[in-house]
Amino acid sequence: MSTTEFDKDEPLRQDIRLLGRLLGDTVREQEGQAIFDLVESIRQTAVLFAREGEDRVRAGLNELLVGLSRDETMSVVRAFSYFLQLANIAEDQHHIRRRRAHEIAGSPAREGSLQKAFASIQEAGVSLDTLADCLRQALVVPVLTAHPTEVQRQSTLQCQHAIAGLLEQRDRLQLTPEEEAENDGELARLVLTLWQTRLMRPNRLKVVDEVKNGINFFHETFFTELPRLYGQLEDLLARNGEPEELPPFFRIGSWIGGDRDGNPFVTAEILTETLRLQSAAAFNFYLEEIHALGRELPLSQLLIQVSPALAALSEASPDTSPQRADEPYRRALAGIYARLAATIQALDHQHSLRHPVAQAEPYPTADALAADLAVLAGSLEQNGAARLARGRLRRLIRAVQVFGFHLAPVDLRQNSDVHARSVAELLALAGRCADYEALPEPARIALLCEELATPRPLHSPWLDYSEETRGELAIFFAARELRQRYGAAALPNCIISKTDGVSDLLEVALLLKESGLLLPANGPGAQPQLAMNIIPLFETIGDLRQAGPVMDAIFQLPLYRQLAKSRGDEQEVMLGYSDSNKDGGFLTSGWELYQAEVQLTRVFARHGVRLRLFHGRGGSVGRGGGPSYQAILAQPAGAVSGQIRITEQGEVIASKYANPEVGRRNLEILVAATLEATLTDHENQVERAEAFHPVMDELSRRAFAAYRGLVYETPGFTTYFRESTPLSEIANLNIGSRPASRKKSEAIEDLRAIPWVFSWAQCRLMLPGWYGFGTAVNGWLEANPEGLPVLQRMYRHWPFFRTLLSNMDMVLAKTDLAIASRYAELVTDPALRQQVFDRIQAEWELTRQHLLAIEEQQDFLADNPLLKRSIRNRFPYMDPLNHLQVELLRRHRSGAEDERIARGIHITINGIAAGLRNSG
Repeated sequence: MSTTEFDKDEPLRQDIRLLGRLLGDTVREQEGQAIFDLVESIRQTAVLFAREGEDRVRAGLNELLVGLSRDETMSVVRAFSYFLQLANIAEDQHHIRRRRAHEIAGSPAREGSLQKAFASIQEAGVSLDTLADCLRQALVVPVLTAHPTEVQRQSTLQCQHAIAGLLEQRDRLQLTPEEEAENDGELARLVLTLWQTRLMRPNRLKVVDEVKNGINFFHETFFTELPRLYGQLEDLLARNGEPEELPPFFRIGSWIGGDRDGNPFVTAEILTETLRLQSAAAFNFYLEEIHALGRELPLSQLLIQVSPALAALSEASPDTSPQRADEPYRRALAGIYARLAATIQALDHQHSLRHPVAQAEPYPTADALAADLAVLAGSLEQNGAARLARGRLRRLIRAVQVFGFHLAPVDLRQNSDVHARSVAELLALAGRCADYEALPEPARIALLCEELATPRPLHSPWLDYSEETRGELAIFFAARELRQRYGAAALPNCIISKTDGVSDLLEVALLLKESGLLLPANGPGAQPQLAMNIIPLFETIGDLRQAGPVMDAIFQLPLYRQLAKSRGDEQEVMLGYSDSNKDGGFLTSGWELYQAEVQLTRVFARHGVRLRLFHGRGGSVGRGGGPSYQAILAQPAGAVSGQIRITEQGEVIASKYANPEVGRRNLEILVAATLEATLTDHENQVERAEAFHPVMDELSRRAFAAYRGLVYETPGFTTYFRESTPLSEIANLNIGSRPASRKKSEAIEDLRAIPWVFSWAQCRLMLPGWYGFGTAVNGWLEANPEGLPVLQRMYRHWPFFRTLLSNMDMVLAKTDLAIASRYAELVTDPALRQQVFDRIQAEWELTRQHLLAIEEQQDFLADNPLLKRSIRNRFPYMDPLNHLQVELLRRHRSGAEDERIARGIHITINGIAAGLRNSG
């Protein structure tokens, strides 16, 4: 790191030292000097182990850890876990500090900013009009999911947020000695609060808890920062000082409360409660903002002019107070408040926090509310007070347009096998087909098309269906009623997990028809009407390869083509990163996803249907994670086209959106990347990417064989995996409502991708993020001895390959074979342990060698000094948690039943996840 970079990072070191000192003081005060000394001794020994890894150091570390009492272990584990959490807070604040300093200094716009994106697009010869047209047709939706890798409780996150606020205060204000002492004291109190707050949940989360956790991010970030982002975009597009008016193209989606795939706890009742909770959160925000506007707009009609529309709104207000007789804006806002209070009571059976001035008629739609607010804005602009319209009022109008009466569109998701069983039962009990599931695919398609063409329902309230089918029907019936209550935008999508054929989509269409969400053609010349998007999710390697042919086949069905036309000739397709990785390994998964996108783009163009891709990315690289900006720009040319949806999962949601300023930056990145990927040919700037495809085909083939050879074809590998990682302990961790496996099976095929990746991260191998690459490159270079320059060119010139390798670089930098070897000691069969670990170690060495050669670097993260520094700072505090986890796992698996041991394991899982940051 240069001297300049060192100086720029000095504030970070100061913050970490401050927080570390406060934590150390708290440990001394609460646990005693002996525990503090023990923590330091373990840290120093772990550092020595990382540096030398000799047998004598390993033995000394083992002796130190084995000698810990259970109470000592708990104190030490908590100390290291909390330090990592505090270090994360300091790092986040430092990123904000560096970005602000960059902007204040007037430095060139940073990658991922709107300014940089606009400049790049205009340099490519794209006009402002074309850019505005793109935004008018765009759709950008990060989708929050409840996938269980967020291990921190809301109470802990809230305390951390308060600490971040105090650090920001120290950074932005010149404090007096008294103010600094007060800040120190409050930080110390918050660190003490953290220390005395239970880290882990005593019970598994319920779905409603996950819904409430998701809603918290709207209060923290989305309510304020998303409208601000719209304002920034409109101002950048301004002509002659008049901002461009954009449609609400950027929304926040959610799976929480609607994702039933493998989660039996998501029911029709839960879906209904989810929408009620979301709606109430939106209304409460609007009511508070309208109340605040009343304070901000005490404008007197004795001094100003108002528009006729505003005068009418004021006259219609139930506010009869003589104190506000000459204040038309306040009177109008009192009427809006009263109508909104009536709306929340009608929809959600909930009273507003403040009583309205009188009873009023509810708003029929969110558009009607936005129209009333627009009357206020229009009057202000017409009468010389435009500046007053461009603050809170402008942001509130935008919030209403974006969040509506439903807050976030909730996706319904279910496994295709469940849909097939439900449809089979409906057909059988209606006497239509005795054994639908035994039919070949063409016969299924023909039968389903016949049923979709007739208005006759299959379902009867007088027939006795299985519990599963009753549950599925109840969800769709509830969806119809909820759409009527909150608007069609509340529940727009049905996603089909494990899609592998045309019938999977038609089965969902049939279930929608049964609930009145698909209306067959009624009479000559009439067209069928589909109320919800039917979205196939292609997940495994085999499914990804069939994505293009499946969509080509379904578009050839006249009935489905009519359904697509009723949805505006648009069709969304979701691609699964997690399961494809578990199925085929990191390299093959990435390449098959890329090829599926290319194939889908061609199929959709041929049929004249607009493609929207939904990327099912996880937090870790092993589940498709990594920096969002680079990931979007690494898509094949033509695959984005102004519209994109991306899942935000697990602990990544908190790391991206718990802090408003960090959240704003991440929202901005999604828009900037989508625009750049749509309007510039990022992929072929230097040379045509297609020339590299044959090389990737061969690399993928070799990597696939290596990965499958280890994971699915090595006898005993499942045993090695389960014994050398904390998989079973993660399954029992109260971090989500969803079971760890889809079935009661120990097979890796049935294990969810989340615990698969999360477990490898905990033991510091990160195997799903790199295994097979070394063997693939090695074999290809043996067949092509002069091929290294080709791979280096691919890295320099092809965004897809560069992003793939950059993500692998990050994963390898976080691995630690010495620590992983300690987890391998937990494997009870010595021969199996040696065989598997030796293979993993050899592949890691090979991968490291070839990766650095292709990147033309000497070490990992050579082009990412910020992350390299972050890892260097945190590993001395994370490594001890790994060593402690191994010792606790050993005790737990030897039969020790003390509840503190299980709790200690869970705390180490929490701490290691915090240290790695994108582990799930």
